[in-house]
Amino acid sequence: MASQSNEGSAISKPPLYVSTKNETVRMFDSDFIEFFSRVHPATPLILYLPVVGFMLYVSIARQRFPLFVVAGLFLLGVLLWTLFEYLIHRYVFHYEPKTRVGKRLHYIIHGVHHDYPNDARRLVMPPSVSVPLAFLFYGLFLLVFGRFAPAAFSGLVFGYVCYDMLHYATHHFPMKRGILLWLKQYHLRHHYKDDHVGYGISSPLWDYVFRTTRR
Repeated sequence: MASQSNEGSAISKPPLYVSTKNETVRMFDSDFIEFFSRVHPATPLILYLPVVGFMLYVSIARQRFPLFVVAGLFLLGVLLWTLFEYLIHRYVFHYEPKTRVGKRLHYIIHGVHHDYPNDARRLVMPPSVSVPLAFLFYGLFLLVFGRFAPAAFSGLVFGYVCYDMLHYATHHFPMKRGILLWLKQYHLRHHYKDDHVGYGISSPLWDYVFRTTRR
């Protein structure tokens, strides 16, 4: 896990260090499982951008909702994604189990990323996990939003794709200026200074809401 930061460390002075060495580790004895634990970073784009397009098509062409309604639901879906991203990262990925099995599962889910943060093939979620979760979330959206679910779900999926791409970029792209540089520094502080703050990756919004930008 990442090292603890001193209290009061400034967000404007996070570490800029990012190793260009693509360090990795074998996680499974089975070659089959090991192969599917590694994912090309373009996988979310290929899998989920068509889903976003199809959901928008259903909302506009089939259900004939006004564009402003679709746009509003889409943005609501993006906002909900940022909340889910924060909650999952904080309470699932950084849950500290006590049992041996729990610790092993935690390491597979997220611990390995903190030990090998620049492993390019373990920065996006494997389809074996993301696809079942996508169906689960769509079912929840159907229960909550009813016939408006496709428009809202398109925003959620788009938010997820942005999250995966930004996460990969913060570890492997220069991002030398502007908001992208700030997001890169914000996430690297989570890795290299204090992993108990800065849970938002695509957006720090909920860190500010729940006061986890710093300790």
